[in-house]
Amino acid sequence: MAAAALELQKAIFAALKADPAVSAIVGNRIHDHAPANVAFPYLTFGRTSSFDWSTGTEIGTEHLFTIHVWSKAKGKSETLELMGRVEEILRDGSLAPQGHHLVNLTPDFAESRFDEELSLHHGLLRYRAVTEPTD
Repeated sequence: MAAAALELQKAIFAALKADPAVSAIVGNRIHDHAPANVAFPYLTFGRTSSFDWSTGTEIGTEHLFTIHVWSKAKGKSETLELMGRVEEILRDGSLAPQGHHLVNLTPDFAESRFDEELSLHHGLLRYRAVTEPTD
């Protein structure tokens, strides 16, 4: 299950980094874990959970994962713009995790809020995906 989750994350990172609209806003600041003193805005890959989704005849894995958007812009438009673009990229269905077939990928939850303590906007996108090995 962990290998499927890793390959799915790699495919998502590659799709986000290849998108000109995302790159225009965040550059190459798409991280699994953001380094100290990273410039804003940026994206991070958050919590990932994987579950056995096998049937009597098929092997499969269900994945729940989050993508975080971080912005210090005034207002939430930058955060919402990035969230919208991430949603479009993941909705197009072109992800190809190495060694796995992406059966489906559906949005589960989206939230944008201002964090008073950190003085920044935080966007959260949660998804559910199912993968099957291609072997």
